[in-house]
Amino acid sequence: MRKRKTYNPKRKLCGRAQAMERRAALQALGVQPNYTGNPEHKRNPGDFGLQPPSAPRLGKTLCDDLQLDSRSEALRLLREGFHRGLFSVQERGGWPQNVWAVTDDGYPVEAQLDGNGSYHGYPMPEDDPLREFVLDRWNAQGEACR
Repeated sequence: MRKRKTYNPKRKLCGRAQAMERRAALQALGVQPNYTGNPEHKRNPGDFGLQPPSAPRLGKTLCDDLQLDSRSEALRLLREGFHRGLFSVQERGGWPQNVWAVTDDGYPVEAQLDGNGSYHGYPMPEDDPLREFVLDRWNAQGEACR
């Protein structure tokens, strides 16, 4: 896999208090984030229902490399990251631009807003400078946000 030369400098984790306030505001509206997926991050389509079924693109991290091949698991991770408040300062339409989570195997993943609460996700590359912040926050919080 080709390494990225730069990462979006606007990506920044919300502080915990701000994240909890934003999460509560969305929950008060009775809305939940949804996972749609993106064929560029899939070698095998699994049960994601993507069109086209898969279209891995050079330089993109692939969910297949983490054995993340079910939509239900991707949705669980998205909602757990959202629940824990691991999302970006940047938002669009009231939704966080990015949400982060960590797989059961300890690998950080990032979801990006497609619009109206729908996200697609992908594994974070090892050279991503935000990766360690995500791991640290995830591990420090554990079940504390519940």
